[in-house]
Amino acid sequence: MKTDTLRPTDFLAPRYWPTWLGLGVLRLLALLPWGWQLRLGRGIGRLMHRLAGSRRRIAETNVRLCFPELSEAERQRLVKRSFEATGISLFEAGLAWWGSDRTLRPLYRIEGIEHLAQAREAGKGTILLGGHYTTLEISGRLLSFHSPDVQPIYKRAHNPLFDAVMGACRRRHCDDVLSNTDMRGILRALRKNKIVWIAPDQDFGRERAVFAPFMGVTTATLTSVARLARLSGAPVLPFYSERLPGTEGFVVRIEPPLQPFPSEDDVADASRINEAIAAQVRACPEQYLWIHKRFKTRPVGEPDPYAT
Repeated sequence: MKTDTLRPTDFLAPRYWPTWLGLGVLRLLALLPWGWQLRLGRGIGRLMHRLAGSRRRIAETNVRLCFPELSEAERQRLVKRSFEATGISLFEAGLAWWGSDRTLRPLYRIEGIEHLAQAREAGKGTILLGGHYTTLEISGRLLSFHSPDVQPIYKRAHNPLFDAVMGACRRRHCDDVLSNTDMRGILRALRKNKIVWIAPDQDFGRERAVFAPFMGVTTATLTSVARLARLSGAPVLPFYSERLPGTEGFVVRIEPPLQPFPSEDDVADASRINEAIAAQVRACPEQYLWIHKRFKTRPVGEPDPYAT
């Protein structure tokens, strides 16, 4: 059952005032024409690229590891474009949370929706395998136009007010949201034939993870997707989203289920998951969120690539 956890009276303390101000500005900016939002987003991204030195160095390290074939100049251009895409994603979040259906419907097309319909016919739930593309937030809103039963899995934000607002906005357009630590709740949703959306491409350490290649780099990879598929019998469908050139909007794409999946080999399954996510990263590398430490956890004996 949907539950709205946002109670504004819980967040009246002065420490929340800057967050309220930022959220208010974001909501107002969501009213601007889409072309203006794109230009402002790119500008903010360029500013972030200049000022956020630690995040820029993380992105540079990730791109160097994943694209060794590129020249240094090419990698720097990719990093800069990725920051521009990240800046745009801030505006897309506001549009996803508060934009009207009338504004959003002309901005996208969806491909492969028949794969989702076929998967649901089995009645065992469906796992949508996503990734941390910068279009992550807007893609969930766009998918909600086609299915009322989507339940995204999310990790709590550090800021309690931002977390409450994000959860309430997502619940407004999705069936519900699920904590990434609530495995029982996720399985219940699948057994009710819900659509569970998961993005496992972050570094959560060694617990419940194996080392498998991602973009050519040995990477700590969660085994949760294969585990959920094994326990529920739900098919796993890669779910991609992409920002199109200019003001064309977006394409959301659902691929056929991974086959055969899962196997009895955790490393093989984790490799399949990483390959599916990497396919979209290679297609649009500038639209991937490179600013998190994806390769922080290393096999024993390997140095931390982010240490300076």
